[in-house]
Amino acid sequence: MAHGGGVSGSANAASGMAVHDDCKLKFLELKAKRTYRFIIYKIEEKQKQVVVEKLGEPTESYEDFAAGLPADECRYAVYDFDFMTKENCQKSRIFFIAWSPDTARVRSKMICASSKDRFKRELDGF
Repeated sequence: MAHGGGVSGSANAASGMAVHDDCKLKFLELKAKRTYRFIIYKIEEKQKQVVVEKLGEPTESYEDFAAGLPADECRYAVYDFDFMTKENCQKSRIFFIAWSPDTARVRSKMICASSKDRFKRELDGF
């Protein structure tokens, strides 16, 4: 009985994670207008919601993005990657990153993993 309760409890934790409207709005701006190079999202465990933590200016680099990821906490992120094709055509692709370092707390890693797919669905367009 207790085992069954544990399973539904973890499912509730995942489905109970709200996504702040700002997360979607900023993502749409990045996608449509290229307003940002990247967006880093933080999971607020106490409020049970995902919020925008950091916005990267279009001029910022991948190094700036990587520097914004904490060494011991989980984050979700979106990165707008520019590249040249073999035909010298400028392209851009948006990547979704789930940052879950080994040093993060076990509970954080579990929440990060269980909420990831739902969060990706909320941000339409990968």
